[in-house]
Amino acid sequence: MKIVRVQPFILHVPVTGNEIADSTHRIDFWGAPGVMIETDNGLTGYGYTGTHAHLPTDKLITSCIAETYAPLLIGEDPRETLYLWQKLGRFPPVQWVGRSGITHLALSAVDIALWDIKAKAAGVPLWKLLGGSQQKRVMAYNTDGGWLNWPLDKLIDDARCSVEERGFQGIKIKVGSPDPNDDLKRLDAVRRTIGPHIQLMVDANGRWDLPTAINYGRHFADYDVLWFEEPLWYDDLAGHQALAQAIRTLIALGEQLYTLDNFRDFIQVRAVHFVQADATRLAGITEWWRVADLALAFRLPVAAHVGDMMQVHLQLAAAHPACSVLEYIPWLRECFEEPATVKDGYYQIPQQPGAGTTPRHAALAQFNVLK
Repeated sequence: MKIVRVQPFILHVPVTGNEIADSTHRIDFWGAPGVMIETDNGLTGYGYTGTHAHLPTDKLITSCIAETYAPLLIGEDPRETLYLWQKLGRFPPVQWVGRSGITHLALSAVDIALWDIKAKAAGVPLWKLLGGSQQKRVMAYNTDGGWLNWPLDKLIDDARCSVEERGFQGIKIKVGSPDPNDDLKRLDAVRRTIGPHIQLMVDANGRWDLPTAINYGRHFADYDVLWFEEPLWYDDLAGHQALAQAIRTLIALGEQLYTLDNFRDFIQVRAVHFVQADATRLAGITEWWRVADLALAFRLPVAAHVGDMMQVHLQLAAAHPACSVLEYIPWLRECFEEPATVKDGYYQIPQQPGAGTTPRHAALAQFNVLK
């Protein structure tokens, strides 16, 4: 089997309610720069990364795929995933201009597409190819709520609906308001709404400095918050280490870490407790699996960052022993042939061959903005 064509695309899909905001971002569309890799035997693989749907920067990613990675892929066997990951990731011109960021986002999409082909060639879902089990239970927690641009009554109604009507056993809300006391009021209201038995997480999206995170993070234990996500600037290793020692609530992070080495550094100094590796930023499934193994070696749980690529992360969560929970964000859900689905608070395990990334033709026609 050989690769004969590499074709990038970019999906821009509306988010819930047409606009959402956290402490640092406000968006109305989610971007999915992706790639279609065709083979000489008729199999096609699809891979994606995720962005804030800014077309000029999205095109930087697809240009990297088309102009840098595609020539290195033509004629290769797509099933040789580790070899191709090393060939592309260690390509000297790529290393020279960037070992993370755009080059990693581009490589993520390519690597996921290659694994999609590999699983399709084997005739099985990716989770089964990776050694997973149909019996694996992956709990879903709802992240598509708790936005900072929502008024308190909408926040409370959504939390109640998530638990009572939709069956989620965990929800996450955003913190990082201009006045952190407002965050505590919102947190108190949500905890009262969902009761004591539902898992509750908070996410600051890197907004706070260390004194603020310590001062207000000490209150999170009063509301039985499971984890405090991205409390500080993403690369602040020393700050996260100090915060982890200063408050009782556990620290979650990883969506802004791009390499195995980054995760190693945070894990070694006990600056993270829930490892949120993201295959769409970690140069794909190949590097994600290494990070998950690293977390397992330190007996740390992996809660893959979705934002929004449940499809491939559900496959990985169903396969890796460090994973038992996965966030739910449905913005791209209906774009795929086999959408990630939650029933009674748990994900249904996918059945179609591949990585779950095959798009519906109608979605490509409607949302592809790459001209």
